[in-house]
Amino acid sequence: MKHTLRQLEVFVAVARLGSVTAAADAVALSQSAASMALSEFERQFDCRLFERVGKSLRINSLGEQLLPKAVELLDRAAEIEALLEGRSGLGTLRIGATLTIGNYLATLIVADFLQHHAEARVQLTVHNTATIVEQVAQYELDLGLIEGACRHPSLITQPWVEDELVIFAAPGHPLLKQRKVTLDVLLQERWILREQGSGTREVFEQALRRHCIEPGRLSIRLELEHTEAIKRAVESGLGISCISRLALKEAFRRGSLAPIEVAGLDLGRRFQFLWHRDKYHTAVLREFLAACQAMTATARRSDLIELPYIA
Repeated sequence: MKHTLRQLEVFVAVARLGSVTAAADAVALSQSAASMALSEFERQFDCRLFERVGKSLRINSLGEQLLPKAVELLDRAAEIEALLEGRSGLGTLRIGATLTIGNYLATLIVADFLQHHAEARVQLTVHNTATIVEQVAQYELDLGLIEGACRHPSLITQPWVEDELVIFAAPGHPLLKQRKVTLDVLLQERWILREQGSGTREVFEQALRRHCIEPGRLSIRLELEHTEAIKRAVESGLGISCISRLALKEAFRRGSLAPIEVAGLDLGRRFQFLWHRDKYHTAVLREFLAACQAMTATARRSDLIELPYIA
């Protein structure tokens, strides 16, 4: 064969990171060695895999066709190497989780997973849905755990567990005296919401639009990226908000926050697994998916999952 696994490794690293310098660090080569490997790879097949844009490299259409095949080949090669070296353990897994999942489920699953698979290596990053979708699409992540919608044509979603958003306020808020609050009343309140691009914000706004209410009619006082910050702001009396019931489980138990019952507003959603349609499912990926399913198997909704760690 004309090409080598090292050349493919450099190609994939450049595709993910956008520069030879960053790729060289990622694959433990000097910049000159990485640049030579990429140049030789392109020269052998008389092709270009990247467009040179200033100091960065942008993958072209041919490179995009090659990328999933190269990633799969490298994953399979790593499994072959482990087998030949007598290593029966699992490899490395790069996971991206959205904030609610990352803060309240993923860290617990990863901790339990590593206790049962001490030889595995897991990298967990936490971002909003839009960021996770983009990173999975670019092969920067092997797996996404998301709470929002994904419309990317190259990605596959698989349902995981049901979730529900809930509107809430600080104890003593006037709305808590009402058995059911109407949507018209909510429009008079000050709101603290997640940022644009988050799955929570998207589901909340879609629920309003189903009742012919444009989200722009809300009086939004604050936009925050973290659920814990939103909870503190609501506790301080700055306004009301809407996030996952899972994230509010402990606060509701303590009584530091309380749910507002809203007539006719459907805030149900579903947590989902996300991967690239061309992604090869390694043994560690398959095992981790099984661990996620096992954790939620007996719960019909995320806040009903048995979590002795935080209950």
